[in-house]
Amino acid sequence: MFDWLGFKKGLPLWWSYRLNRHMKEDVEHIFEGIAHTRTEILVNWAHAYWSHLDRLLDQLAMSEPAAEPLPKDPAVTAKLLTAALKSGSDFSEVFIMDEKATVVYSTYQPHVGRSYASGGVLGKGLDASRKGEKCLFGPFSDPLTLEIGPSTSPFHDAMTMAFISPLMVGGQWKGAICGRVPNDVLGDLIQRESGHVYPDSGDNYVFMAKPKLNTQIVPGTALSRSRFEDLTFTHGDNLKDGVRTDYGIVGVKAHTELELVFTDPATGQLHPGVAGTIAKGNNLFVEFPGYSDYRHISVIGKGVTFQLPHCSDVWGMMCEGDLEEVYRIRSLDWKMFSLQLGFLAMFMLLSAGGFWLLNGHVSNLVGASIMAGASVLFGGIGASVIRRKGSKPIARQLAQINKFIRINAEGKGDLTQRLNVGDFAGDETRELAKWINNMIDSLEGIMLQVKQAAAEVQVSQERLNDSTGSTEHSTGRMSTKIHDMIRSLRGQLKDIDVAKDVTQHMSGTLRELEQKASDQIAVAQDEVERIGQKMTDISAKVAETNTTIQTFLQTTQEIPKLLKVIEEISAQTNLLSLNASIEAARVGEHGKGFAVVAGEIRKLADLTKKSTAEINETIEHIERHAHEAFISMEEGTKVVQEGTQIVAAASEILSSANAHDTMKTQVVEEVVGLMEKIAAVSKENRQISAQVEHTVQDLLQDMHHVRQTTGDVGAITQSMLLLVNQFHLTESRVR
Repeated sequence: MFDWLGFKKGLPLWWSYRLNRHMKEDVEHIFEGIAHTRTEILVNWAHAYWSHLDRLLDQLAMSEPAAEPLPKDPAVTAKLLTAALKSGSDFSEVFIMDEKATVVYSTYQPHVGRSYASGGVLGKGLDASRKGEKCLFGPFSDPLTLEIGPSTSPFHDAMTMAFISPLMVGGQWKGAICGRVPNDVLGDLIQRESGHVYPDSGDNYVFMAKPKLNTQIVPGTALSRSRFEDLTFTHGDNLKDGVRTDYGIVGVKAHTELELVFTDPATGQLHPGVAGTIAKGNNLFVEFPGYSDYRHISVIGKGVTFQLPHCSDVWGMMCEGDLEEVYRIRSLDWKMFSLQLGFLAMFMLLSAGGFWLLNGHVSNLVGASIMAGASVLFGGIGASVIRRKGSKPIARQLAQINKFIRINAEGKGDLTQRLNVGDFAGDETRELAKWINNMIDSLEGIMLQVKQAAAEVQVSQERLNDSTGSTEHSTGRMSTKIHDMIRSLRGQLKDIDVAKDVTQHMSGTLRELEQKASDQIAVAQDEVERIGQKMTDISAKVAETNTTIQTFLQTTQEIPKLLKVIEEISAQTNLLSLNASIEAARVGEHGKGFAVVAGEIRKLADLTKKSTAEINETIEHIERHAHEAFISMEEGTKVVQEGTQIVAAASEILSSANAHDTMKTQVVEEVVGLMEKIAAVSKENRQISAQVEHTVQDLLQDMHHVRQTTGDVGAITQSMLLLVNQFHLTESRVR
């Protein structure tokens, strides 16, 4: 019946559960609500902090070209990072890494220059980021987190969460924007100490359910700070000092995260709450005997699994309370019934004594008097006891609750105050006090968020006001530039109209010139054709002359042969005349006449020889000049041929001149058409520019309205802050 608890521990718990078994459905709803609310808090928180980095990324992109993912201006970058750190108050650092995984900008200056190229504590997170994916990485231990200091949590150690958003250009990883969050912030998000429904034992903790990125973390390992690690647990030991169990001491050295695995010390296995949540995805158990946790104490509660945005690991969360505290309540109805039972027993004794007295032991009058007095006394005592132990404490507690609610209902209440649950009896009034504390805690959290949001709106409104003023000034300058541009466009349009008229006039002039040129080219073509014919005739005559000279040269080449024969005859004649002179001399007187004839013959032979020589020289001179004439005639033939070719080329050029003139006309016509199109586009540009000018004027008016609106928003925000500031809030809880 008492299962693993045993009789001694099990009986009181069983009795409490039996007395309040009607509360089971309410207890289920309570733990379901706690688990759902805390999960939503974590998911919404993660979304909000991703939005801070997205906004920072957009702001950096606006200050740099798309091809330059990393900012170049240190002053602008520092301003944007500081603003992101301020708006994301849970961040303890915001920093930027380049493509070599080196920190180039940071809100914590000593961090600049540190390289994560070899991995380091951010290694796995950066590996996921290099795939172009956002990565919520952690928790992991980083001494730098301890060095930088806390952000919003009163607890602080080296455990860290990192928001890593990649910088991508053309599908290439060029670095990352990162936000560092001390992991104790997660514990604060899910614990809300002042609003715990079960202040003595209620604990909400996160553990690893299914590791996908951080595969070195085994399922069931703690990922958040437990209430039992700090000193908020009302009763019993804490994990820093060591929790004593029948199976030894359970403790942590530095922090709960990654040190504690939620096992049942009796079995060494994951305790049923965590194991069931991992196996089924959720687990709800609120009945006796509950299940054993790592302290080997009976607990009940709700377990859920979930994933935070851009976190590949599946986490689990247990929302638990000790079964003894959850079912500790003793109802007002039971208390009043107990008092009434006592009063009934005393009344039965009184009735028995009266019956005894009236049964002949005293007279009726005396007996009646005694019974009346005893009844009055017993009634007074009974009424006093019931009032003192029943209605009066209830009225006092209700008055205390009423006063607390009235103070906070007046609109200027102190939301830092809480009802002391220990002052209330373990009945419905204590439950009411706990839920009122929970409601006030939630209200304070909402008011703090409203206050922070109003402050952020005020800061944003001031920035918007400054930006609006700058934009208004820039828009005014742009309007002036647009006016100048429109004037320039109008001047250009006039010039284009003039150019269009000039090109049209030029087109008509070119057509006239084309006609005249065409007529002149026709005449020139006729002349060229006649010249070509003449060149053909000259070529024929030159060829005929060349042939004649060639024949003459052949004839002159025959004359030397004849002259040679004549020379031979002259030589023989000269020889014969010499012989005749010799013979005439021998004859004597009779031979003188013959000697005279022989002398004349010899003179004639000499003359012939001399003439032959002169003829030979003349022939050679004629031959030389004829040869030169032949060469000249050949060159003339070539010149005539070249002239013929030139005439043909001239004819072709003249023929193509007409075509070129036609093409010129077509080009001019195309230019005219282009000018007309340019004129049309210029008109459209003028219309568009006028529209832009009108739009800029509208924009100026809108900017003026925006300035007025921001002023109104500032007034509304200031009014909202005044309203919120009417409440006294715990400033240490501001996130």
